[in-house]
Amino acid sequence: MDAESRQCPLDTRDGYDNLTGRIMNNLNPREDDGSKPDRFGLPDAAVTSELIRGCAAGDRAAMQEIYELCSDRVYSLMVRMVGQQDADDVTQQVFMQMFRKLDQFSGESKLETWLYRLATNEALQFIRKRKRQTLEPIVSEPVSTAPDRRLKSEDIEMLEMGLSRLDPELRAILSLKEEQGLSYNEIAHALEIPEGTVGSRLNRARKELREELLKLGWE
Repeated sequence: MDAESRQCPLDTRDGYDNLTGRIMNNLNPREDDGSKPDRFGLPDAAVTSELIRGCAAGDRAAMQEIYELCSDRVYSLMVRMVGQQDADDVTQQVFMQMFRKLDQFSGESKLETWLYRLATNEALQFIRKRKRQTLEPIVSEPVSTAPDRRLKSEDIEMLEMGLSRLDPELRAILSLKEEQGLSYNEIAHALEIPEGTVGSRLNRARKELREELLKLGWE
């Protein structure tokens, strides 16, 4: 896929808050029951067992359909973790890994959850290899997050800068929860960590992001 022809799915969210607004709303301390937030922007992939069997058997049509169903979600996560410039290349690597390792998929979780695990690992390897922890701005329009507050371009830039200062694993957990809409249980499977750890890391991510934003002058 030509990187220039691909548009980040976060740029076209008709009728939904984007990740910027959602994170801004969630920075203050609050109770979080670990349930799924309302999904916004990206539909459920709904990969069927028939598609998985076809893909495992080498059916190129099945591979293409799975790619079309799941690639936007993987790509948006890669944008958050490695930056938009490299997201397309890393996304391609993720799917190459998935097709090679599909025989390792146990079926205990949804294919999408297993795919998030592969994607996160691939992104972390990429970051370690390049010694990069960059995050490029991907939100094009400000959104209203409260009756008396509208995100301005400087707010968005500040948020992107704050996110870029977080550990990549914390960026990943924020994206999986706030953007991809995964439950604590799904995130635990995707990152191969205890479910209880998900909540503590998510709280840490929000706390550290808030601290970084305050350093940058966010009010």
